[in-house]
Amino acid sequence: MNKMELLTAAFEYIESNLFSDIKTEDVAKACYCSKAALEKLFRCLNHMSVHDYVIRRRMTLAARMMRERPEMSVLEVALACGYSTNESFSRAFKKAWECNPSEFKENPRHFALFPRLYTPRQQEGEDFFRKNVDISELYEVFQSRKNCYFVCCDVDHLVPINEISHKAGDLAILESLRRMEAEAGEEDVIFRIGGDEFALLTNSEDVTYAENIAERIREKNGTPIVYEGREIPLGVHIAVTKLSLEPVRYRDLFEQLYEAIQEVK
Repeated sequence: MNKMELLTAAFEYIESNLFSDIKTEDVAKACYCSKAALEKLFRCLNHMSVHDYVIRRRMTLAARMMRERPEMSVLEVALACGYSTNESFSRAFKKAWECNPSEFKENPRHFALFPRLYTPRQQEGEDFFRKNVDISELYEVFQSRKNCYFVCCDVDHLVPINEISHKAGDLAILESLRRMEAEAGEEDVIFRIGGDEFALLTNSEDVTYAENIAERIREKNGTPIVYEGREIPLGVHIAVTKLSLEPVRYRDLFEQLYEAIQEVK
């Protein structure tokens, strides 16, 4: 099994058993490889452990559950996500979202903190792999808004922030999403398209509307996040784009959003 086949098997096993008490050893066993080999590959590509990926995926789905099913109590969500106690679930949720589940329920967000990953892609002529993120759940929205504008953002210098601490990197990602959300309209949709790349799909065919959002986000560049008393300047690269796809195809859409961000870096 080569590296890409190994990652495919690992991602599929994790999603199929996401709410079970799975450990890294279980994933490695299902993929017929050693725990050390799997961890090395995961950290190289995703910059996190298998365990951290599992927790982030659970908390992303837990947040979606709270947003889409507000009648569920926090305990009901915890049990549905495989947690036996409210306390253990709340600790994991706060670590991922920087707020308690009850606080999130009062003000649910509409972006995916950590969407599902698939086998990375390697473009012809490239010597590196790109993450392949699942945004297929939004495909119907893309179809209905194919003439609307996107505001694409990429966290600036996330690698040096992660070198301070991965927790600092998580804070940078959350704050970037918060800044996008603060400027989004009620019908705009925010989603993640890469490790530190995000897109806001407007419900407007007016480029000025999208450009105004981009400018308001850009005005916050340089405003620091605070990690353990240390101020870390945070900024994002921003691109406004309109898809030129007919018909709208998922893979092509993903590529065009990614390329729009690369052009402004």
